[in-house]
Amino acid sequence: MSLEELYEFLHWPMHPDDEGARKRFEKIVRVFSSLIEDGIIESKEEIVILDLAAGTGIAGVALAKVLGERGVKVELTAVDLREKDLHFVDRWIKAYEVKNAKANTVTADIRELHRYFEESHYDVAMLWGLTMPHFDPFETIKIFANVSYVLKEDGIFLMEESDRVFNILYRVGYRDFLVETKTEEYTVISVHEGYNLKRGTFKRTYYKIPGFEKVSEEEHRLWDIAGILGIGSIFFKDFKLITKMEHEVFGVSDVLVFKNPRKNLPLNEFLEG
Repeated sequence: MSLEELYEFLHWPMHPDDEGARKRFEKIVRVFSSLIEDGIIESKEEIVILDLAAGTGIAGVALAKVLGERGVKVELTAVDLREKDLHFVDRWIKAYEVKNAKANTVTADIRELHRYFEESHYDVAMLWGLTMPHFDPFETIKIFANVSYVLKEDGIFLMEESDRVFNILYRVGYRDFLVETKTEEYTVISVHEGYNLKRGTFKRTYYKIPGFEKVSEEEHRLWDIAGILGIGSIFFKDFKLITKMEHEVFGVSDVLVFKNPRKNLPLNEFLEG
């Protein structure tokens, strides 16, 4: 099965008709409001946003809502490989009556943004929702290079992430067998299948029980925050970490902020590498 089908089994709160997703949306709004009030996200007359690995667009629409209420005209593009989820972007906009926002969706790989999008066009790019385990260090370099390519000179890249080295490998301990989701109808478990030394990824196979039906095989990178910040500092002149203790919104993880992409780098070498 595909990653899209796995997400359906895992019931990650993403759809506007889901109470848990609506609560999550409102928490994201609070964080973005705080970032604007603190001057981290600068309010302009018009802002062009690129929401990466957007899923249903929950984070991109949340930022559009906050900016729209401040009179900012927003152009939002939501990008994901899961085309089915992108159909919900307009529903989020309608559910929260987002003002001054124009949205479109693109089914694309965020490791190859330069193939789909114009250079130096976007004010804000975001990768929200704890997405980094899907990408190894080599892919992460390509993501940062691509984001640097599509952002304007004074562009900003926002990321929500968690330090899995500390929270999983240290505080909890890695588990060979793990219950991922449990509902009244079924349980999804994952089983350790190996470690890729070169890519730094753990391979896990997902099964649905009863019946022990194989759902998917995935490779995950358990990132630490410092590792992401370090790679990001190569492609951006300025970076900042806002911990969940600092923004104080329970349910939103640490926020990584990268500003001012290094346009003098030979980005094409990273993009095509």
